[in-house]
Amino acid sequence: MMEAEICDIDPAFEALEPAETRAPVIFNSPHSGRVYPPHFIGQVRLDLPLLRRSEDTGVDALFAGVVERGMPLMRVHFPRSMVDVNREPYELDPRMFDGRLPTFANTRSMRVAGGLGTIPRVVGEAQEIYARRLPIDEALVRIETLYKPYHRALRRLIASVHRAFGEALLVDCHSMPSMAPIREDRPRADIVIGDRYGTSCSPAVGDLIEGVLRARGYNVVRNKPYAGGFITEHYGQPQTGVHAVQIEINRAIYMDERTYRPTGDFGRLQSDLMILAEALARLPLDRAGDWRIAAE
Repeated sequence: MMEAEICDIDPAFEALEPAETRAPVIFNSPHSGRVYPPHFIGQVRLDLPLLRRSEDTGVDALFAGVVERGMPLMRVHFPRSMVDVNREPYELDPRMFDGRLPTFANTRSMRVAGGLGTIPRVVGEAQEIYARRLPIDEALVRIETLYKPYHRALRRLIASVHRAFGEALLVDCHSMPSMAPIREDRPRADIVIGDRYGTSCSPAVGDLIEGVLRARGYNVVRNKPYAGGFITEHYGQPQTGVHAVQIEINRAIYMDERTYRPTGDFGRLQSDLMILAEALARLPLDRAGDWRIAAE
């Protein structure tokens, strides 16, 4: 199988950079990709509306305004159901593939057990994506041609901002279904802030995000049920001056979850998120007690 046929997406991702970077804040939308290659569609057993349940529809558009405000935005175009960049590079489920997995593959993580590895097995409420096993060579092609180039580009962007400002904040942007899984059976908060329980960024970051969004009328919680995935954990190294935080947005506050179309509240949320972005741009990361000044 030719690589171009397996990964027929051009560009696979983009780093949208302002003419002048004016703040050490980088926004990232790793799950909003909605380009489904024909080769991939031919392999799956689900129709497209079901497949899109794992997609963070519209999140890149919600944050697009940060670029004109002097902050870069990374966004992925390939779907999360094809390759999930918010995982280790080789979190692979042996049950999914024909052929021998690399000896260094992580086959025992909780994410793999749940069907949500680097090459996901399920979407939604444990609905199987594929009709049959995939060749392991195809999984490795996806990792080499989509996953690894994306992370190289993200690392370069973080390093560039860190060099320019002496610090960097990565804001990893996601969305979540409005209802928790059936076993929990309760509505979710409007916004969930994930900072790996205080380890991936300065406390000032979570405090500012929570303060700004609560002031705009949103119900905000910390770390439950989402504390941050691989990206937040891997890149968030506050001791080196690189901070990372995850923001999960309840889809019901900006889109129709059945049709995937934005609602009339999309513009309001977009505007509120730009107020947040501007506050983060003024945040002194090395002086945690000063976050309220940045929010004024």
